[in-house]
Amino acid sequence: MPVIELHVMQGYSDTEKSRLCEALTHAVRIVVPAPPEAVTVMIHDLAPAGYMRGGMHRTPAPALPDPVTVVRDYLTAMEAREIDKASDMLGAGFTMTFPGTAPMTQLQQLIDWAKPRYKYVTKTYSGFEALQTPGDATVVYCRGTLSGEWPDGTAFDGIRFIDRFEVTDGHLTRQDVWNDIAETRANQ
Repeated sequence: MPVIELHVMQGYSDTEKSRLCEALTHAVRIVVPAPPEAVTVMIHDLAPAGYMRGGMHRTPAPALPDPVTVVRDYLTAMEAREIDKASDMLGAGFTMTFPGTAPMTQLQQLIDWAKPRYKYVTKTYSGFEALQTPGDATVVYCRGTLSGEWPDGTAFDGIRFIDRFEVTDGHLTRQDVWNDIAETRANQ
């Protein structure tokens, strides 16, 4: 029955504190074999007047955006072909690698690469998982199936995919993609 008590400066929203409680619950369960309902998390808000570090009162840093939401928003923008919006979500040094490609750094490279492979593709998600790396990036995995149209207009669906993203300071810095498009196409 793990109990976590956390003291944070006032200023985080209820939604942000709920995200924090959920993340702490999952973090404990990586080590302690406890079901979620056995993990208690308590957040204590501290008034800025009641907190000092280095002899100075401090204010809380703004919460980072939910990395799963960042990834979902990016994928939604890409599917809608809102390329400028998707580009604004990319961080410095962004790279993406798709099956059979060298790393790409520009969304137009991806569009050009995909053009002879399919007319369009949509994703049906079966899950998202986020975890913090020892560095600054949060890793987000999303998985599910692809559907769309081949260049000849024939429909396809049910193709497995897994995408791995790295999110740093609310921006995508890396995307790695695995899917069965080539194998499915070859067997048709």
